[in-house]
Amino acid sequence: MNSRAVLRQVEPGNTASCARCRAPVKFVARAQLRQVIANVYDNGTWIRVEHYHADCYDEAGQPYGAPAD
Repeated sequence: MNSRAVLRQVEPGNTASCARCRAPVKFVARAQLRQVIANVYDNGTWIRVEHYHADCYDEAGQPYGAPAD
């Protein structure tokens, strides 16, 4: 398996922190915010999940490729 990323809406109750800026990826009513969730693999073995604000993922140079919808 290879590392990959997907673009999703931020859901209520999300407690993740952005892997780039370290700020919470928080749900905001009426804002329809998006986040990137990346499954990270090393030599075919899953090692972690990383969450990003959509803008932070782009600013980081999309480290796990273009996110799928």
